[in-house]
Amino acid sequence: MRQFLDFEKPIAELETKIDELRLLSDPPGGKPRAPGEPSPVQIGDEIAKLEEKAEKQLRATYARLSPWQKVQVARHAHRPHALDYIQALITDYMPLAGDRSFAEDEAVVGGIGRFEGRPVVTIGTERGSDLDTRLRHNFGMARPEGYRKAVRLIDLAGRFGLPVLSFVDTPGAFPGIDAEARGQAEAIARSIDACLSAPVPILATVIGEGGSGGAIALAAGDRVFMLEHAIYSVITPEACSSILWRDTTQATTAADALRLTAQDLKHFKLIDEIIPEPLGGAHRDPKAAILAVQQQIRRALPGLCQLDPAALKAQRRDKYLAMGRLGSF
Repeated sequence: MRQFLDFEKPIAELETKIDELRLLSDPPGGKPRAPGEPSPVQIGDEIAKLEEKAEKQLRATYARLSPWQKVQVARHAHRPHALDYIQALITDYMPLAGDRSFAEDEAVVGGIGRFEGRPVVTIGTERGSDLDTRLRHNFGMARPEGYRKAVRLIDLAGRFGLPVLSFVDTPGAFPGIDAEARGQAEAIARSIDACLSAPVPILATVIGEGGSGGAIALAAGDRVFMLEHAIYSVITPEACSSILWRDTTQATTAADALRLTAQDLKHFKLIDEIIPEPLGGAHRDPKAAILAVQQQIRRALPGLCQLDPAALKAQRRDKYLAMGRLGSF
């Protein structure tokens, strides 16, 4: 069942009308057509006109999305999630669990497998696709043990010389008291350090929402990609609005100010590439979105794998030290 966002109401009305006409042209159970009803040819012509109109409306709408509208698209429930990418792109996949210290955190998923025949380690933040899986994965908000699991996987990759593919989609690290008591900030810092000091290539893709340090912990890679309608920010618009204006209704204004879109981040040289999404967003055609990510990784991975560890770390160091320098924008 399609789920439309608030700004997609005109498109929803057109597509609903198309669905109704399709039912009229092909009545269920072979029900005979009533006298005076339009013929299948007439209905087909009307469907074609409405489909053309809906596509034009969709194209026009997504060509001028505001930052707040991109936030809504990035959070769409039907966008492909980390496990969707891993299942589609990784063969011989073997999931690995636990941080070898406290517990298994299912908000962070990862394991070993093959990307187009090349052995790799994968890490991702998984939000879940329905109520049960969202609860199990804690809506993609990792606790300290999730980030410590990520460190364990990155260390494993370094030990065996395997590149790391990271898929980021999180509103941020879990803010609960139990997470803070177990060292949330320290776990995130160690995960960032593990990414920056890894002797193997790390390719990170922000596939939906990249929120705060919870996202940076898995996205400090040699190459950072973002899907066209993904977002990546130090804070969510709602939290920013609450802090600055004491009013969560200012989230739209906060989204404009945060410069959280892929286009803004590419302009500021904080990410490397923007991956185009299917018309209407990744949620309309998940297979096409996953294919686009696959093609981007395919282009970037071989060159990085040719670098020796010292050159790789030096290049990564220069990349991150250059961010934010006067004149770099």
